[in-house]
Amino acid sequence: MEFNTKVIHGGQQHDPSTGAVMPPIYQTSTYAQSSPGKHKGYEYSRTANPTRTALEKALASIENGSFGLAFGSGLAAIDAVAKLLKPGDEVISTNDLYGGTYRLFTKIFEVFGIKFHFIGMDNADNIAKYVNKNTKMIWVETPTNPMLNIIDIEAVANIAKLNKLLLVVDNTFATPYLQLPLDLGADIVMHSATKYLGGHSDVVMGALIVKNKDLSDKLYFIQNASGAICGPMDSFLVLRGIKTLHLRMQRHCENGKAVAHYLASHPKIDKVYWPGFESHPNHEIAKKQMKDFGGMLSFTIFGNNYDKAIKVIENLKIFTLAESLGGVESLSGHPASMTHASIPKEEREKTGVIDSLIRLSVGIESEKDLLEDLKNALQLI
Repeated sequence: MEFNTKVIHGGQQHDPSTGAVMPPIYQTSTYAQSSPGKHKGYEYSRTANPTRTALEKALASIENGSFGLAFGSGLAAIDAVAKLLKPGDEVISTNDLYGGTYRLFTKIFEVFGIKFHFIGMDNADNIAKYVNKNTKMIWVETPTNPMLNIIDIEAVANIAKLNKLLLVVDNTFATPYLQLPLDLGADIVMHSATKYLGGHSDVVMGALIVKNKDLSDKLYFIQNASGAICGPMDSFLVLRGIKTLHLRMQRHCENGKAVAHYLASHPKIDKVYWPGFESHPNHEIAKKQMKDFGGMLSFTIFGNNYDKAIKVIENLKIFTLAESLGGVESLSGHPASMTHASIPKEEREKTGVIDSLIRLSVGIESEKDLLEDLKNALQLI
């Protein structure tokens, strides 16, 4: 089944009781049993809910996985993965990643004796020197947030397999429309489904997808035991969002390309970070493992001028200044004071997250209107 068909039909079936094309919203916490332990596959909605099950099957399908798990947020999904570890274990993570992930790793799990190495992974060979007998996991974002660095998933997967490590890939920026980490050797794919999978900025959710049954059993146990699940209404909304993922991503990519090229030619812009440029680090790897280059990009103002950067984002009209990304509407953000504020200044600046950096989530509006909006804001500085 091709991807464009899979997002609509993958893992899905019509409701057996009514024939409903869309799975009903099973707004229930519990289920009748004919005798203790005898039921129709559902007993309590923390453990499983038919609407969530439909979503989890769809998630597995679009990522070419076997098992999907939906959580109350992206961070809840990351938390579940981290709970596979025990005190004394070590994790190798990319050094340019979502600030919430960094905060969870350093402020929560380091307290429990898990050690994290945050390193540049542009060259996968850099990873090997950090592997030791305590290493259990490699955590990858690609493209990274917010610098859009590209990491060679297949190369990292080879290192992980050689050393019997779990490889987790945060696929939020790319989505399965653009890249399929499980096919490239990853063990777990993670999503903030709040973003492109939901696609309409109306739900908060996380997701994990795996192929291995033993690994899925461990994660399902953590999901049920810890209880950070999503409700049936949220499951319905993300399932609905997935059905238009291919159409939205096509437009996100088209508009992202137009905005990236416009900014790159603007005299007041210093650098533009977008993996579609031939000059972008690891552009060839992006071409190899991605179908297109996405709708996310970041740029800096000449002179690293904080005040000018703030003036630009305050005067954008169509690009709304807001947290998050991946919705149909275009959003702007200031990573240093918003999404990545939890990372110490000297650490984030090492990766390029400086005070004049602006991140854009390019939506699906008219290309002409988006470029005009940027033009009007930039002419004020």
